[in-house]
Amino acid sequence: MKPYQHIPIQECGEPLVSIPLEHFAVHHPHPYAVLGAPYGDRSPYCLRQGVVERLLIAQAALQQHCPGWRIQIFDAYRPLAVQQYMVDYTFEELVRSHQLTPNQLTAAQRQIFLAQVHQFWAVPNNNPLTPPPHSTGAAVDITLVDATGQAIDMGSPIDELSPRSYPDHYAPSSDRANTQQTPSSHAFHQHRQLLHTVMSAAEFHRHPTEWWHFSYGDQLWAWLKQQGERNGQIVAKYGRKDEK
Repeated sequence: MKPYQHIPIQECGEPLVSIPLEHFAVHHPHPYAVLGAPYGDRSPYCLRQGVVERLLIAQAALQQHCPGWRIQIFDAYRPLAVQQYMVDYTFEELVRSHQLTPNQLTAAQRQIFLAQVHQFWAVPNNNPLTPPPHSTGAAVDITLVDATGQAIDMGSPIDELSPRSYPDHYAPSSDRANTQQTPSSHAFHQHRQLLHTVMSAAEFHRHPTEWWHFSYGDQLWAWLKQQGERNGQIVAKYGRKDEK
């Protein structure tokens, strides 16, 4: 179990609602649907009502910093079946990138590859006490586009399995191996900081190892909030939202 999964959940019953996509940029076509992820008749572009309201606040904050820029929605709600599909897909792609196939792996090799995948992808388990963040409708993967609709370069693509995905990888004080401070790396860090600033203005918290992942109200959010406040235990308000 990851540390945040020990946070208790007091489900508030808030519904999943459609994200008003006219206020945002949208990654189209949806990247996981293209890969065959089984969404069924459920749209990936939905979140809990309170999360959508805060996403709109973040978009307004972005306008104050950079008029015309928009938050781009890459992914939002994931049914548990989609989480399982993407974990399996990522595992297979990672194995093949090492010129291996899954059925060739020893038990030890399998565990090594799974550990790499689970560093960035939550385990798609059925336990209601430890739901994957995206399956609660409280987490969203995002980036930025400028006033012309051009994607802002954040220094690594969403879902990359590497240290470049860590939010502070390009920070001037970073001690990440092989990180050199260049004009480009400075810009990458500034872009990530801008995204973090506008999302924080709406009370989101950022995943510790993913610059693109933000959440409000789930276990990870509560755990991160608790680290910052250290004032009693904070509970999550959103548990797994089952598809219907």
